[in-house]
Amino acid sequence: MNNLFGASAAAGSVLLFACLGAMNGLAAQEAASAVGAFEGRGDVGKVLHAGSVEYDADKKSYTIAGSGENMWLGADAFQFAWNKISGDVTLSADISFLGSGGNAHRKAVLMIRQSLDADSVYADVALHGNGLAALQFRDEKGGSTQEVQSRISAPRRVRIEKHGAYFTMWLGGPDGEVEMAGGSPKIELREPFYVGIGVCSHDKDVVERAVFSSVEITGAAVNVAAKPAEATLYSVMETVQIASGDRTAVYISAGRFEAPNWTRDGKAFLFNRDGSILRLAVSGQKPETIDTGFANRCNNDHGISPDSTLLAISDQSQEEHKSIVYVVPTGGGTPRRITKNSPSYWHGWSPDGKTLAFVGQRNGDFDIYTIPVAGGEETRLTTAPGLDDGPEYSPDGQYIYFNSERTGHMQIWRMKADGSEQTQVFSDDYNNWFPHISPDGKYMVFLTYDKSVTGHPEGKDVMLRLMTLSDKKITVLAKLFGGQGTINVPSWSPDSSKLAFVSYMYMGPRARP
Repeated sequence: MNNLFGASAAAGSVLLFACLGAMNGLAAQEAASAVGAFEGRGDVGKVLHAGSVEYDADKKSYTIAGSGENMWLGADAFQFAWNKISGDVTLSADISFLGSGGNAHRKAVLMIRQSLDADSVYADVALHGNGLAALQFRDEKGGSTQEVQSRISAPRRVRIEKHGAYFTMWLGGPDGEVEMAGGSPKIELREPFYVGIGVCSHDKDVVERAVFSSVEITGAAVNVAAKPAEATLYSVMETVQIASGDRTAVYISAGRFEAPNWTRDGKAFLFNRDGSILRLAVSGQKPETIDTGFANRCNNDHGISPDSTLLAISDQSQEEHKSIVYVVPTGGGTPRRITKNSPSYWHGWSPDGKTLAFVGQRNGDFDIYTIPVAGGEETRLTTAPGLDDGPEYSPDGQYIYFNSERTGHMQIWRMKADGSEQTQVFSDDYNNWFPHISPDGKYMVFLTYDKSVTGHPEGKDVMLRLMTLSDKKITVLAKLFGGQGTINVPSWSPDSSKLAFVSYMYMGPRARP
């Protein structure tokens, strides 16, 4: 429940929240430092120069002076003006830096933070001195900061929204209209928490200033992970860096699109939407539809041949709308049928481009098969009870990785390319789907559901997890709202440094400040 109790005359457009719970430590010390609509302010972390916050009642603006070496890695240092609240929240402001020059990574932020500790869990939308806008976050105390970067540079209007455990970034221009500008990472906060505005100079010896005007704090009406009445589904094409976990929002659109392939020249993504296959430049321009002829009900099982000349698609436009595997020139053309039987769902190309691996339902059982691209009979590789799915060749062609529920819940397995030596890669209490091996053969990424989830449905809290194949160490690459459509097919960058995926969110009608 939001603790909103109206607008303060001194605060102008800022809506105040009731303070929940007793404050202690630094929070109690700062309670006497109220300014404008904010009940407290002060420096967080270690700074050499004390910061300040000035409120101009006539202009209804805040000028914040902040020092601090950084807001990154495992600790932050910045000046912060805050309210302590509970519930979902939206915080918006127009932001501008005072003075030219300065560190390109100086930051003016809208922040939602668990505590005033330097290493606190938090999420913010940070406007940098060089115009970069990013949703930055630390999802565990003392952990390393990560971010979702926007392709929109130097926005005037900035907004952060908290919906349950998910946070979204909205950016806009001089007209005040804002648009969604990034994916929604999952960061769990306990109530109450801190909401406010702040500045970090990104140079411990310098004090930087920024002006926050038209500041508004309101309750957020929609949970991105729950489908409310009249809500709109948004899909976000994102990339994530393997080394850091930092994410970039490449393309955002209302409606559902799914399953990116990263082209082998690194220049574009292919994905499916409304039965079509689309091509999107990595710069995030308007996608173009690829001509697939009569195959106008393509699903999310598609992929590019090793020599980039052919695209394998799984289409449901023929024969009682059961999925059939075809190949079509990557630039578009008439599909050529590969699988005689249906339903069949493509998942992997052999490295030499001569064989396809796919999932077929035969006599009520889903198993893994291979078939020559040139045409011929299918070969069944798995016979275990339960669903086998997601087959993908290793880069050297020796193995096929797949997911199987033969042990009682979905786990990752691998076998020789001829189906022999079927071995479980690891075991845990989650349900794990769609293993994808990096082009350099060093990593495996896969989609993880909670153990309570059956199948691979859409609209779930999921994780992208990364295994280093040499030592089988597993790390969490991203937490998101997704599932079906997120990474059904291979989506590694050619240099193995990044991964493409799709996250989702529901947004309903609301007033846009």
